[in-house]
Amino acid sequence: MAWRARWAGGVCAAALWLGLGCGGAAAQGTGATWPNPGGDVQGTRYSTLTDITPANVSTLVQDYAVQTGSTGSHEGQPLVIGTTLYLVTPFPNRLVALDLANSGAVKWTYTPPSNEYARGVACCDVVNRGAVYSGGNIFFATLDNTVAAVNATTGAEVWRTSMGDPGTGLTMTGAPLVVNKRVIVGSAGGELGIRGWIAGLDIATGKQMWKAYNTGPDADVKIGPNYKSYYAKDKGTNLGTATWPGTTLWQQGGATVWGWLTYDPVLKLLYHGTANPGVWNPDMRPGDNKWGASVFARNPDTGAVNWAYQITPHDSWDFDAMSEFVPVDLPFGKNASRKLLVHFDKNGFAYTMDRATGQVLVAAAFEPVTWATGINLTTGLPTLDPSHAVHQGVTTGNVCPSPFGAKNYSPSAYSPLTKLFYVPAINMCDNIQALQAMFVQGTPFMGADVTMLPGAGGFMGELVAWNPVTGARAWSVQEPLPLYAGALATAGGVVFYGTLDNWFKAVDAKSGALLFQTKLECGIAGNPISFTGADGKQRIAVYTGVGWIAGGLGTGTCPRSGWDDNHAGPPPGGPPDPNAPTSGAVHMFKLP
Repeated sequence: MAWRARWAGGVCAAALWLGLGCGGAAAQGTGATWPNPGGDVQGTRYSTLTDITPANVSTLVQDYAVQTGSTGSHEGQPLVIGTTLYLVTPFPNRLVALDLANSGAVKWTYTPPSNEYARGVACCDVVNRGAVYSGGNIFFATLDNTVAAVNATTGAEVWRTSMGDPGTGLTMTGAPLVVNKRVIVGSAGGELGIRGWIAGLDIATGKQMWKAYNTGPDADVKIGPNYKSYYAKDKGTNLGTATWPGTTLWQQGGATVWGWLTYDPVLKLLYHGTANPGVWNPDMRPGDNKWGASVFARNPDTGAVNWAYQITPHDSWDFDAMSEFVPVDLPFGKNASRKLLVHFDKNGFAYTMDRATGQVLVAAAFEPVTWATGINLTTGLPTLDPSHAVHQGVTTGNVCPSPFGAKNYSPSAYSPLTKLFYVPAINMCDNIQALQAMFVQGTPFMGADVTMLPGAGGFMGELVAWNPVTGARAWSVQEPLPLYAGALATAGGVVFYGTLDNWFKAVDAKSGALLFQTKLECGIAGNPISFTGADGKQRIAVYTGVGWIAGGLGTGTCPRSGWDDNHAGPPPGGPPDPNAPTSGAVHMFKLP
């Protein structure tokens, strides 16, 4: 099986209840509610609920399911506050409140105005990765670049702020995060020559309080007197322009922020990664191309940078660093407890860092890697394999990972009980040739001919249990297709995840042994969550629904389900209703 794409120019506890932690990064997880995209602000995707265990998870049954009425990949996760579940659909982005005490009946729907132009320029697929709850409101971004605050009880709009024109190629697909009095949001659209940014909005009014670009002069990036870099390679003045020598392509520099945002309530730092630098053709942009494929530690109130580390200098393979950076406290070396930051990069390496300084402490491949032989912990630089360099007019073969990454947006989960991360991984490689590209605003700006192939071993996906201190696997579960959905860890000792071939699974957190599986109506690209139902018992929820990227990797788009207006589930027997919509859904599971 192979996928080929040619882009001459382009695209292709009260504190725990609020998800704020309890004073330290070690106080992680969320219980009755799920208020943040990652459960807690640290993004651990860890549930402190214990009803569901390895002993009883095999008896899980579907309580009910609710269609979203939307096509496209459902790459986010719901929120749960009290007895209400909130979901955001793919474009056009509707916020829907469901009554958990009444079999998911719709309480209200908020439908903001939408600009259809965004559908045409979005890369890749018209996705939305979720919302965040704080102070009685739900906050989410739309594909056409607005951020909305909606009253969680009534569905009334509190404010709505425009962040830019989709006619320029700008879109927004990431989930916001609320820190203090700021709603933090980021841009997408790097494959259309967008100069990536992250911004903080006033939580009460939606007014933009700060905005930081990720390429360009230090003033634009918000690198100032408090900036410190652990590595010499990331020190200097105006590196966001100087490392693009002889060009002005930093103005179309990519480095967007479409992945996950996390926060450390102890150090009071916001962490975010950036996507690949601008045009894919690396010969068009000599230099390191900062700050593409990098991680920033910022002050969430002002956007000022404390430190930054470029993970993949001169990224030539689409190795975005946009995935989550999760703060955890673990024994490390001579330290009884060290403040760590853990990240699984598209480039195939897992990074364990000191989150106060950006020093890389451990870096090891968690999936097969051919473009580099390792990461030099002294310099912070990858040790490149010259035979896998990418150049215009030359086909470079067997580059691993592929542009899908060793892990894509699909978020990992962390259990403080096992001290392991659970990583939805991808085992794919590619043959790639760089192509000349021309920048025309609002059109694809990419420059690559890519053929993507399965990696070695006869499998393309893998759930990897990873020890961030030793940089080694504890166990793994192989899957025939890439894992394009996130993981959930629970205090009951169970890890949940979904697959593109329609399976929703639970495995033992210590061993990886399969404990439960059920086949749903279509593929899973969403991230499971856990919460307490109206009856006071633990529930699990997960989206189904895949679009053109995830559907192309798996079993195609969702079928017409024939589900009735009460969302009671598929009709027993008989063909689907031909008038029923093709739609994703949110599925609810419980113990009998």
